[in-house]
Amino acid sequence: MQTVLVAGGAGFIGSHLCKSLLENNYKVICVDNLITGEKNNLQEFEKNENFTFINHDLILPLKDSLIGEINFIFHLASPASPNKKSPRSYISHPIETLLVNSQGTYNLLELSRKFSAKLLYASSSEVYGDPMVSPQNEDYFGNVNPNGTRSVYDEGKRFGEAITMAYIRKYNVDARIIRIFNTYGSKMRADDGRVVSNFINQAIKGDKITVYGKGSQTRSICFIDDMVLGIKSAMFLDKTMGEVINLGNPDERTILELAKLIKKMTNSNSEIIFEDLPEDDPKSRKPDIIKAKKILDWEPKIDAEEGLNRTIEYFKNL
Repeated sequence: MQTVLVAGGAGFIGSHLCKSLLENNYKVICVDNLITGEKNNLQEFEKNENFTFINHDLILPLKDSLIGEINFIFHLASPASPNKKSPRSYISHPIETLLVNSQGTYNLLELSRKFSAKLLYASSSEVYGDPMVSPQNEDYFGNVNPNGTRSVYDEGKRFGEAITMAYIRKYNVDARIIRIFNTYGSKMRADDGRVVSNFINQAIKGDKITVYGKGSQTRSICFIDDMVLGIKSAMFLDKTMGEVINLGNPDERTILELAKLIKKMTNSNSEIIFEDLPEDDPKSRKPDIIKAKKILDWEPKIDAEEGLNRTIEYFKNL
């Protein structure tokens, strides 16, 4: 049985990935310091003999005695929410965000070298910043403010990509980079400050639905089941070493359209209100997934209406 280390495995995407890997008969070691991850996300498989949880900050190296030999490393560890009102956002944890994407990535790359383990670095569409082109493909260098409030995440991810590529070139480490676009589904935190969870929970509670700016900025939202399949394909398929691949749903919608759709789907009487646009908030997000289709034979299958309906039911049942 092969062993997989999932860094950030108690998070939203990480916990779904752990579950899927266990179903595929891998031994899974989940490493998370629970700054933004949730131990509750792991409850359903904590008794599985092939699952191990280690509470550890990846800024510090992992001891061999804790992990044994590993075959694959998924690096998803990082705060990811930009909402300054959320205590779990990267705005609230700026230093930790920079360090886990720099020192943490270095430590995992060293682990990859030691065990000759394949590594996947989970980067983000935020490396494109406030893009001047749409859709965004992997060759676009981005338009990023290097010292704005969002820079701790944007530049952290860009550094993580740079050091991953350096290890590939210098040490021939078998690594690949994915750029994750907006993803949603069950196990999202209700208070994480992301657009889908925000709108759904405001609508369910009858609170005002908060749209920033005029709501003309666009996002492309991908359901978690599709994302996990894309992540696994990027790791396990042949000929992905050294590749940088966008993963997301190219179904682009404005924020205001999303707010109105979620309000309708929840039968909510909530009022949609408008607040000031946050600093460096991207005006558009639409992934070019031609590369994912070609290399991974992957594209999202679940449309927004189906995915949102399943996510709405999840939050209603919390």
